[in-house]
Amino acid sequence: MHKKVTNNVSWVGKIDWELRTAHGKEYSTHKGTTYNAYLIKDEKTALVDTVWEPYGDEFVENLKREIDLDQIDYIICNHAEPDHSGALPALMKHIPNTPIYCTKQAITSLSGHYHQDWTFHPVGTGDKLSLGKNALTFHPIPMVHWPDSMMTHLSGENILFSNDAFGQHYAHELLFNDLADKCTLYEEAIKYFANILTPFSSIIKSRITDFLVTGIPVKMIAPSHGIIWRNNPEQIIEHYLQWCDAYQDDQITIIYDTMYNATKIIAETIAQGILQHSPATQVKLFHAAKADKNDILTEVFRSKAVLLGSPTFNKGPLSSLAALLEEFQGLKFMNKKANAFTSYGWSGEAAKILNAQLTNAGFTVTGEEFRVNWRMDTDDRTKALQFGVDFASATF
Repeated sequence: MHKKVTNNVSWVGKIDWELRTAHGKEYSTHKGTTYNAYLIKDEKTALVDTVWEPYGDEFVENLKREIDLDQIDYIICNHAEPDHSGALPALMKHIPNTPIYCTKQAITSLSGHYHQDWTFHPVGTGDKLSLGKNALTFHPIPMVHWPDSMMTHLSGENILFSNDAFGQHYAHELLFNDLADKCTLYEEAIKYFANILTPFSSIIKSRITDFLVTGIPVKMIAPSHGIIWRNNPEQIIEHYLQWCDAYQDDQITIIYDTMYNATKIIAETIAQGILQHSPATQVKLFHAAKADKNDILTEVFRSKAVLLGSPTFNKGPLSSLAALLEEFQGLKFMNKKANAFTSYGWSGEAAKILNAQLTNAGFTVTGEEFRVNWRMDTDDRTKALQFGVDFASATF
């Protein structure tokens, strides 16, 4: 099934309504996703990207209904990750000699994935491919978010096929940002950035700046996943530049795990203390063992400060917090403050361990951790409220 993007460009991808996890179950996709592929018809015809491998045969059959496959002159592979290139083996069985344009790094990736002797044409920054009236210009963007990543610009239509940049995991039948729910679109866009692109923030900012300096006009941004930005596409570029720059809202996120609710009660009491000091600050609480990991990470990305709480179990924090801290270290969140708290029976090391791990992950720990032996009494409640007040004060 195809959808018109412009008179000369069609969307020929796949909407995956059922997908609930991606990237090897590391990323939750509550709204499904799309695998966006685009067919450009000029004097020459170019196919930009394919779809995920499980839909390869379906993709080829649908493409046959749109065009005689032998009329495809060029294939553009902006990124070799299998959710973009997975249908290539099924397609290339029909048109094995069709040239594939991609970065040198993508040739390595594609060869490693599929072990096929296809006709590759490596491209670099500013290289052009004429389609007749219009031309494609290639813009490699290594480490956004793979070394082989590339954007491709179509002149005339002024469409930027942006690969994983500016995308979202968001299944939507109507395809365009002016037809999508704006709140959902924003939430999925920031989640995508927070969980996938955050470690590359400085690189992404540099790549965007380099592209903007060229002055190449962009009327539409067509990413590889999710919604196409045809109405005011500059808005997502502006958001990316903000998100790349140690982004934070006036928000504090409290993440805890608990065995018998003692740590949960501490978390809720600290939250009250924060709001006593800063009524306008948004405070969000998450039970780490129950909430979706990627939703939590998105809120951490938004936050100026984070509190982690866990009972002490086997001389350390519960495993849900340990797993989150591994994510913190990999995502390299910037310019965020933190602290920890624990309820314990015998030894109480969890909060100290959490703070050490937060420091290793790049967070600025504001002071001593907060500890409660067993459950809070009236005196402990007063101290927990004050800990919240002090923590809020330290975030300004």
